[in-house]
Amino acid sequence: MSLPSLRKLENDLEVNKTTLHNWKKNRPKLYEFIIESYKDREMLKKNLFYLVEQRKQLETEIYITQERVS
Repeated sequence: MSLPSLRKLENDLEVNKTTLHNWKKNRPKLYEFIIESYKDREMLKKNLFYLVEQRKQLETEIYITQERVS
């Protein structure tokens, strides 16, 4: 996963670039936590997408099986 852009961070966190740069320089643990949160968020998003795809496949299989049985 790539790092979120500064613009995205600005909008999501409602801070300006200067604040972000200051956090990165003076509060590296906070900045790293924010970046890791975005990575976790991206992974959750991918997992959710995968689950939705699985559900669609299962629904299709159920429909096919119902048609065979009927």
